Amino acid sequence: MMRDITLGQYYSHSSVIHRLDPRVKLLGTLVYILTLFLQKHIFGFAAAVLVFCVCVLLSKVPFSYMVRGLRPVLVILVFSSILHLFFTPGTVLFEIGSVHITKEGGILAGKTVLRITLLILGSSLLTLTTTPTTLMDGMEKSLKPLQVFKIPVHEVAMMMSIALRFIPVLLEETDKIMKVQAARGMDFTSGKIWERVKKLVPILVPLFASSIRRAEELALAMESRCYHGGNGRTKLHPLKYQKRDYLGYLCVFIYFCCAVWLSKISVSIG
Repeated sequence: MMRDITLGQYYSHSSVIHRLDPRVKLLGTLVYILTLFLQKHIFGFAAAVLVFCVCVLLSKVPFSYMVRGLRPVLVILVFSSILHLFFTPGTVLFEIGSVHITKEGGILAGKTVLRITLLILGSSLLTLTTTPTTLMDGMEKSLKPLQVFKIPVHEVAMMMSIALRFIPVLLEETDKIMKVQAARGMDFTSGKIWERVKKLVPILVPLFASSIRRAEELALAMESRCYHGGNGRTKLHPLKYQKRDYLGYLCVFIYFCCAVWLSKISVSIG
């Protein structure tokens, strides 16, 4: 289960999406997430799915690899669907005693599941096609105007980059701890919910201890290399826009305009 989380991992390839400037991909991801919450009609969701499929094909990341990232949130998707199905008032389609499923609940459940699925997959595509270092540089460049308000842009970008970088590391550490505990006879699949929660303590305690140790080691490594923030620092590979990046911005703008227009048309799945 831990290895199924794709957020924060990088899939090495030389595709068009991989070669795009990280600032283009950051803006594209933010626009994509924003438009997902604007959509209320079937054509808007269809456009979002189509754009995502095109980006996956251009990135050459195996679709099966991306879908793996949905397994850890499958419980959330099922739970949210059940809530909408059984607790949304409207036209009753199916009823057993006091439990009933409404047409409006089914539509709302479908919209919610689709939004969450596309949001997770779209965010995963950003990290899968961008190295942590390049992503940090893109964040720093994108947030640079905030320096006018005395916001430490470099430090913020560094923290976000470190957080993304250590997601796979912590997941791997969690997987190792679970295997060690299982080898000692710990069973994480049996028992009631409260008993299963109590069994997580032998995992969380060493995981927190390992995280603190890694943070201390990282801080010492940065101090030993005389790291004092972003003032006066230069880049080994400075970000420079290419023709494909301007084309990428144009595609993001066109998609945003189309998504806003589609969110206002009258044909609705509701």
